[in-house]
Amino acid sequence: MLFSQENVIDQLISDNDFSGSIFVKQAEKEYKVSSGYANRVEERLNKVNTRFGIASGSKLFTAIAIAQLVEKKQLSFEMKLRDCLDVSFPHFDANITIHHLLTHTSGIPDYFDEEVMEDFESLWKQTPMYLLKSLQDFLPLFQNGEMVAEPGKTFHYNNAAYIVLGLIIEQQTGMAFQHYIKENIFDPVGMKDSGYFSLDRLPQNTALGYIEDDDGSWRTNTYAIPIVGGSDGGAYVTAPDMVKFWEALLDFRLLNESLTGQLLSPHVDVKDWVSYGYGVWINARKGRIVKYHVMGYDPGVSFHSAYYPESGYNMAVPSNHSDGAFDVMKEIEERLHLFDT
Repeated sequence: MLFSQENVIDQLISDNDFSGSIFVKQAEKEYKVSSGYANRVEERLNKVNTRFGIASGSKLFTAIAIAQLVEKKQLSFEMKLRDCLDVSFPHFDANITIHHLLTHTSGIPDYFDEEVMEDFESLWKQTPMYLLKSLQDFLPLFQNGEMVAEPGKTFHYNNAAYIVLGLIIEQQTGMAFQHYIKENIFDPVGMKDSGYFSLDRLPQNTALGYIEDDDGSWRTNTYAIPIVGGSDGGAYVTAPDMVKFWEALLDFRLLNESLTGQLLSPHVDVKDWVSYGYGVWINARKGRIVKYHVMGYDPGVSFHSAYYPESGYNMAVPSNHSDGAFDVMKEIEERLHLFDT
């Protein structure tokens, strides 16, 4: 057992009113549990293998896809945007590179600036979310915008940069982004329950995302997020599939050892003890890397997943509520003393 008392996580779930699933693994030891409703109207319960939206947690898939093309010599991290994508960006700096896009240091305008805009749903008042069916559909939201910083100067989390990366993948491979990820990441890993699904065609065993309104009532996020996920976020995964993903990445089954190392290297400092690699957050303590992790938040979605290199723990916590995943992961980390060594 990973926990000394079986009721520890039950109490944790209750205290946080958590709706989702939890999967924790270390070597051959596993702990898995689920809570809450996948469908509140039908009172259909979440299961450990329920599919959940993970919002920006899927940016790492985009970064790996780019690195795979680097491994095939189709791209390089220092290649300029203008040399690998035939799309007009009238006001973008000519020196923007793939590295800048991957590390949120490109300085391009974002279509949703999380540091300025609080309400993601307000975006769709002018551009209906049901029209955003392809990566190209996002271009009018930022394509003609002005630069907000010089490339390479400042870390500023940027969703549009990952839309651009997805467009690069599509142009370089001749495949729709979602198809590329399925064929080159999900299928090789055995993530058979994961994918990019349209909100109006969700497959069986998928949790609906729920938003709690001020009056305590709940509504789905059907009109609150893009209808289909893309290269900046929006994949659906199960907690067990996400654990499989980390194992495959760290076993060099998705990239060779050198490129895996580049992906997981701290490329830009974000704040004390926190850096960003390519599509992945990196936490350090006293000069040691203690955590690689991804996270995602959308209306009706909260997600955290991590690998802890010193202990070998691997964790996935997806939720179909707008919050909850962070608090659950933090308390599990404390219970397992993951940062005490």
